[in-house]
Amino acid sequence: MPTTMKGPGLFLAQFAGDAAPFNSLASITKWAAGLGYKGVQIPTWDGRLFDLKKAASSKTYCDEVKGICAEAGVEITELSTHLQGQLVAVHPAYDAQFDGFAPAEVHNNPKARQKWAVEQMEFGAKASKNLGLKASVSFSGALAFPYLYPWPQRPPGLIEEAFAELGKRWKPILDVYDENGVDVGYEIHPGEDVFDGATFEMFLDAVGGHKRCNINYDPSHFLLQQLDYLEFIDIYHERIKAFHVKDAEFNPTGRQGVYSGYQGWVNRAGRFRSLGDGQVDFSGIFSKLTQYNYDSWAVLEWECCLKHPEDGAAEGAPFIQHHIIRVTERAFDDFAGGTSDKKLLRAMMGI
Repeated sequence: MPTTMKGPGLFLAQFAGDAAPFNSLASITKWAAGLGYKGVQIPTWDGRLFDLKKAASSKTYCDEVKGICAEAGVEITELSTHLQGQLVAVHPAYDAQFDGFAPAEVHNNPKARQKWAVEQMEFGAKASKNLGLKASVSFSGALAFPYLYPWPQRPPGLIEEAFAELGKRWKPILDVYDENGVDVGYEIHPGEDVFDGATFEMFLDAVGGHKRCNINYDPSHFLLQQLDYLEFIDIYHERIKAFHVKDAEFNPTGRQGVYSGYQGWVNRAGRFRSLGDGQVDFSGIFSKLTQYNYDSWAVLEWECCLKHPEDGAAEGAPFIQHHIIRVTERAFDDFAGGTSDKKLLRAMMGI
């Protein structure tokens, strides 16, 4: 029987800052709870909120973190390792840009940066276990993305080699997650090698169908690619272990389409929007996920090129709560549902 999903949750990454109430876990969780959120997704790279290395080695620290959240009135939904996951696999064209995601001591040293990222991912598995979490969310990184559009034509074997290397890097990490009983939900996202269903399948093959290789479902990235995000749930629902509730819109013109002509966010044909301001069919999504018994969290990831983030956060909690479907115990016309009256059953069969 379908299960009512949990929520609303809030991804804290876009709201953390140096000013109160956004500069400590205690204060930001109280702020989130005050808006109606029941869970928070924690960005593990932000030392103002969380110490990932300490959480990986100290159950006491993790109990303290859970206590801070519980006192505020929220649970931890998942840990996010998006930035560290990105650095597991970086094409050299992006080295300078992605150095900013890593500590200064590994800048200009791709091998050291990758080693740091792998260690961080392993910390994420152990910290999740210490917190009693069953899933984490991350990025896959990218080795092939610069060759997305085939002009000039890609050399034969380039994509296969890239995914083979991606799988080689990730399988040992996924093994650590398996040892700790935690799924990795990869956010399927342009800029990653895993950016749609076809590439997820290629990655899954590259890690040998690993049971911990799963999906953080975010429909905004699919709408901007013009991918059927409802059918995606039909195809991959068994692998969906986390859910980012994020809106977007796509308004092609005679001047630009999916690639958006190098324009800034405000002037792009495809734009991220606050919940309810875009074009994503969330009623359809929540129905599909409920149909397939998705029982984890619905977490707002807020991004918008127009609206103030605090307004987006305030509107997000009631929006998600409105869309969560409290499941029924029986079908609406199941008048005799659950009966064990043998006399009635025999009468219905005419015997």
